[in-house]
Amino acid sequence: MKKILYILALYFLTACSDDFLEIYPESTLSEGNFYQSEAEFILLANGCYVPMRDYEKVEHWVMAELPSDNASFQYNTATGEASKGVIDQFILASNNVAYANFWNLSYNGITRCNKLLSEIERPGVSWSKESYKARSSGEALFLRALYYFNLVRQFGGVPLVLKPITAQEAIDIKRSTEEEVYESIIRDLNEAVTQFASAADVAEEGRASIGAAQALLGKVYLTTQRYAEAEQALKPVMASGKYALLSDYASLFNPASKDFKETIFAIQYSENSVELANRFIFWFAPWTSGGAVTTRPNINLVGGGWNQPTEDLINAFEPGDLRKDVSIKYWNGRDWDAVVRPIPYCGKYQPPQTATDDRTGDNLPVLRYSDVLLMYAEALNQQGRTGEAIGYVQQVRDRAGLTVPLTGYDQTSLQSLIAKERQVEFCFENQRWYDLKRTGKALEVLAAHGAREKAKKSFLYAASYEMAPFKLLAPIPQEQILINQLAQNPGY
Repeated sequence: MKKILYILALYFLTACSDDFLEIYPESTLSEGNFYQSEAEFILLANGCYVPMRDYEKVEHWVMAELPSDNASFQYNTATGEASKGVIDQFILASNNVAYANFWNLSYNGITRCNKLLSEIERPGVSWSKESYKARSSGEALFLRALYYFNLVRQFGGVPLVLKPITAQEAIDIKRSTEEEVYESIIRDLNEAVTQFASAADVAEEGRASIGAAQALLGKVYLTTQRYAEAEQALKPVMASGKYALLSDYASLFNPASKDFKETIFAIQYSENSVELANRFIFWFAPWTSGGAVTTRPNINLVGGGWNQPTEDLINAFEPGDLRKDVSIKYWNGRDWDAVVRPIPYCGKYQPPQTATDDRTGDNLPVLRYSDVLLMYAEALNQQGRTGEAIGYVQQVRDRAGLTVPLTGYDQTSLQSLIAKERQVEFCFENQRWYDLKRTGKALEVLAAHGAREKAKKSFLYAASYEMAPFKLLAPIPQEQILINQLAQNPGY
């Protein structure tokens, strides 16, 4: 069970329903009676989403938001800093459970995608519409690309597995280079676009789509500094007419009325069961707040207080920015040191609507239309077309109430503004850490951020916030080093 990928076992798959937002877990289905019909392939496509749903609610924010200058944590003498706080402070070790869980769930998802793609041309399967077949292929390609995109941004080069393999084959597969992983991601996304183009008549809210594949392809090109190609990938998303900015930023985060106009792709959650739910507000509310923030005083918050907004993030919002009061809220009460003060917390994720326990159904945005606008502006600006880029940034600012026209910007100053806009627009959506890395600003920004954190927190370790270039990549999980003999990243 500890081979590279937990890749050979079929874990829980999920059943169809009339509404894709409700993905109900079913008992394990055996390979012998599976993949024989259209319905079973749609089941398998649904199952490709499940590991991502699971790691987004527990591990990914620890690895993609907490290490940035956006977030820190409320100290808790009962729990110390556990596996999460040390990642925030860049005290990184390969035996940290967060890395192992993220790795294993990622490859579990890749396994499911590989299985679907290897089986979908099985002769004798009757499809009521070929477009269902194309949609299922597109979903598997898109999700495999997204799993690998998150892996390569975290760990660098990783084992590249694109077909079902045996246990012995798994042991023999070593790390590919970052470049090889990115080229595989790009191939998958281009093919996903082709498949989704043939599936427009069966598009469904909540599923991956042609717009999601194009937007993710644009982000991959931006990450690899292929700006002209990023521009070409993103342009069809804007031209499609399917997406637009919501007039009210707060509406993006209303679990009672989930958004599919600006949100291009999101991880879907529901309060209907523990498996389908997340518990973001219970992680992020001050642990000393009882039920005042969560509205569920029956739930112990001893494990809360994570993703606490930093002064760096709070100060990044301009006066009059309507996004600030949506993203950052305050509870006035007793802090970890028994002093009563206003304690900031992440306000984007809401308490349960109807569940009486800690099940919440907020969707987690992965790709939004505002992201497309800002990525497109960045791609244009990086090509020296600053004048063209400004209007796309202005659209995002206008929605935020910052309507003063942008004038006097050159390429350098507009890039700085785009970076700041991305920080405040997407805070607590797992983007800031990756943005800092891809723009080459991580070492500079996080060194200054760490110095400020150490100056105000007496409980930190001596080694806290000691940033170094090698820490821009996470350590390969210890079990992968020991069992699969993968090469460790330098510095660990």
